[in-house]
Amino acid sequence: MKPIAVTDATFEQEVSKSEQPVLVDFWAPWCGPCRLIAPVLDEIASENPGRFKIAKVNVDENPQLAAAFGVRSIPMLAFVKDGQLRDQVIGTAPKATLVARLEALAA
Repeated sequence: MKPIAVTDATFEQEVSKSEQPVLVDFWAPWCGPCRLIAPVLDEIASENPGRFKIAKVNVDENPQLAAAFGVRSIPMLAFVKDGQLRDQVIGTAPKATLVARLEALAA
């Protein structure tokens, strides 16, 4: 399983209505730290199919979502459950930290 690209148009269906906890990666192609964390998010998605969902929002293409989540710095990783923002990480973080936060939401 791979992270899914989410847009202003698909966010509600893919994230807000998701049965699983979702880690939303707010990123941009020109962002170096965003490129560094991408392989980690790919691993989390492939190792946890059906348990967690990883969604990627390009802030340049989806400014309304970025504004709605108050994104001021990227990468910003938002942890969403039942359509509500439950936690967030600004910048990069170790894989174990991200998985632990997702597991806490799934509990």
